Amino acid sequence: RGGMGVVLHGYDPCLQRDVALKVLDPQLADNEVAHQRFCREARAAAAVTHPNLVAVHQVDEDTESGLPYLVMQLVVGESLEQRLRK
Repeated sequence: RGGMGVVLHGYDPCLQRDVALKVLDPQLADNEVAHQRFCREARAAAAVTHPNLVAVHQVDEDTESGLPYLVMQLVVGESLEQRLRK
């Protein structure tokens, strides 16, 4: 969980691989500014390719909830919070 989003461990059955799903925090679903900011971040992340950055596979919006999300490469390891505590 971050300032605007929630990151979940997911599975892509079509490509048969684990992925990370970043979804706009449901508490911000009605906040248009947060929605636009999340989508702008998603487009910016998807536009950049670099070996030190997580690959973005898809950016979309859930039809039922209206929440934007992005599907990213899953990186297994410690969280940033855990790393900073060390």
